[in-house]
Amino acid sequence: MLEVEVKSRIDLSHAREVLEGLDAKFLETEEHFDVYYNAPHRDFAETDEALRIRSVNGRQVLTYKGKKLDEVTKSREEIQTHVEAEAMIQILERLGFKETARVQKVRDVFKIGDITLCLDEVGSLGQFIEFEIISDADMEESKKHIFAMMEKFGLKPEDSIRKSYLELVME
Repeated sequence: MLEVEVKSRIDLSHAREVLEGLDAKFLETEEHFDVYYNAPHRDFAETDEALRIRSVNGRQVLTYKGKKLDEVTKSREEIQTHVEAEAMIQILERLGFKETARVQKVRDVFKIGDITLCLDEVGSLGQFIEFEIISDADMEESKKHIFAMMEKFGLKPEDSIRKSYLELVME
């Protein structure tokens, strides 16, 4: 599957007002605790990949993210599976993977049609909105759909932040 995603800085109170006017469906509040790892055989910072264990509301997921696919969005291949975090950490460490960073955030998740909208409060980084479509369809069509939704929030494609929270934390 392909994750077509755009992230921008936003004032969350403004975003909530817009969502209310759009009759967005609130799904849940999630508390994310992400631990990122780097491989012993290649540097994910250089290859634009990511490997993390995410703990969210009592569930743990191992996620691999491939390199970004274009110059505007954060669209990339994403593969994930449920794991038991402590066992997965031991496996990764024994294989030579090293922890590189931790990121904590509180996320409110909404849905409008096929777009998932996430309002994020990220540690020392601040407030963000993410627009996401998970699809095996045409990436360009998904991007157009996301850009049209961004306009409703007063955002433009050039407001997109391509860096991941990990990259922003590492700066």
